[in-house]
Parts: sequence; C-alpha cells; structure tokens
Amino acid sequence: MIDLRSDTLTVPDEGMRAAMANARVGDDVYSEDPTVEHLQDRVADMFGCEAALFVPSGTMGNQICLALHASTGDEVIAEHDAHIFHYENAATSVVARAQIHRISSGAGEMDLNQVREAVRPSAYYYPRTAVIAVENTHNRHGGTVVSAQYLTQLRDLATAHNLPMHCDGARLWNAMVATGTSARAYGDIFDTLSVCLSKGLGAPVGSLILGTRANVERARRWRKMLGGGMRQTGILAAAGLYALDTILPKLVDDHRRAQTFAQALAEIEGVLIDLTRVQTNIVAFSVPGWQDAAFVQACQEQGLRIAPIRSGVMRAVMYHQISDEACNEASGIVRRVLENR
Repeated sequence: MIDLRSDTLTVPDEGMRAAMANARVGDDVYSEDPTVEHLQDRVADMFGCEAALFVPSGTMGNQICLALHASTGDEVIAEHDAHIFHYENAATSVVARAQIHRISSGAGEMDLNQVREAVRPSAYYYPRTAVIAVENTHNRHGGTVVSAQYLTQLRDLATAHNLPMHCDGARLWNAMVATGTSARAYGDIFDTLSVCLSKGLGAPVGSLILGTRANVERARRWRKMLGGGMRQTGILAAAGLYALDTILPKLVDDHRRAQTFAQALAEIEGVLIDLTRVQTNIVAFSVPGWQDAAFVQACQEQGLRIAPIRSGVMRAVMYHQISDEACNEASGIVRRVLENR
C-alpha cells in the first residue's frame, strides 16, 4: 500500500532507532536531559533565537505560543484556513481563552490592508488584538510557501501596531528548502515559532517552541500545566537530532517527487490541478464528478491511500520513505481509477 495521506506517516529508520537507543538521558522536567538540552540549543542557534523548548506536539507548541501573547477576551489574527483554527480543537478558546479573527487569502498570504483593518481599535468594547499568526508552509492551500518578502512587510505592519507575530512552522523546514531562506531569517521576523520534527523530518514525536529566553521560560510553565512535561525525553530528542542531520537534506527529494506526481496528474483526463501551488511536498487536486469518499475508496482498492484536505480537494503528501517508483505508481493508480470508472 502506498500511503500519501500525510508526512506524519514516517516511521523511524534503523539509523534513527539506533540514535534513540543510544541517547544519553536525564530528567527533562529538571532540565537535566543532555540530549534534549543539545537539541534545544542547536535549533535555537539555527533560528538565531535565545532559547527553545521541546514539546510533545505541534498543537501544544502553537497553543502555548498563542497563550504567551493572548489572554482572556483577546483576538488572534490568522489566515482563514489556518491549522490553528481548523485542526486544533478550538484550543485557542480554551488555553489562551482568545478568539481567532480569520482573513481569507489565495495561498496563505493575507492581504496587508485587510490585516491592518482587522487590528481592533482600543475602545473597551472591542477585543484586544494580541498577535498575528502565520502558517508556513500552508497546509490547506496545498503546501504553499509564505514568502520572506511578504513576511517582512507583515512584520513592518505588526511593528507599527506594536503586535507580536507567531509562526506555525509545522513545515517551515520545507519552506526553507524550497526557497533557500535561512532559519535565522525566519527567526528574525517572528517573536515565537513552533517547528515540527514529526512530519517531513520523520521523527516519531515532537516540536520545538522558539523565542526569547523569557518567553521560553513562560512556555515551560504552560507545558507543565498542559501535561507536556516529560522525563527521559532524550530518547525522542535524539530522533530529532538525527532527523536534522540525515533527513532534512532529503526534503528536496520530497519536493521533486511532488512535482513529478503533480505533472503526471496534470496529464490525466478528469483531474484538476494548479501546478503553481505545488511548491513543496504537498499535492492538492480535484476530481470533479466524484464524491470524496468514493474516490478515496477506489484509490485504496488499487493500493493508494490519500485523503481530502477539504470538501472536493484531495491531498497527497510526499516524505522520505516514498520512493520514485512509489510516486510513479501512485499517479498510475489515479489514472486507472479514472479510466475504469
């Protein structure tokens, strides 16, 4: 079975398992796990941030970061299809006790004028605008990259309104590889970032929060409150270190295979796809005339697992354990399904 539902489907390879088995560990709640400390220091240095904190999941990372900036009755500006709105169980309303003000966009870059208009006046009967959140790459738009040029302009707008910026960087590694933008450049733009180790990088668990030392210490208290304080976490951190050394350089191949798959789909009658949106490892496409569940089932019966990202739009995601042969076979299955309907 070729499973392209998500890049979270990676499993540790033998090298990663060996790194985990041999990790030096301690009690991370006491900040005494040497492998966790090394991972945190290394990633903080990559992004030019003062500190980093290992957390169990991207959702926890995002929600802690939002809670650092927003509190009861506040508002978070975010793109209409943002992960923090659609896929995190309304956690912002529970953890930070804030609401999300959504702004539609074509591919993840909110119109700057609309962002400016969304910043609330200071009158007591409005919620306080607390933070601007950006997702990069943007999942529901098909892995599109939010450009560094745009982010610089958004940063200027945020600074003019004395607002912090947070990056949901679950796939920020992919944006870095696709554009050549350095981690440090992103670190210079955002006040807080959450970056994931368990998607394209292939680690089994974990994300990192990045920011100032003061914010990371506050985040540590939030992590404990939310049940994310773990003990001998170095076993997991070792997987992240291995991923940075071994799998991060392979993301370029995931992007190449996504392009190959997308080009093959574009040649199949009955598939609608915008190739300009295939910028990283995600391929979004439509098959008019099919119910989502029926198309997913037909593909699965032929040996391909995919999933809808929203109604009428399928998503296929490449990762380092999908070979060129599997990529070619996947497009062949889509062709056969449509030809044999």
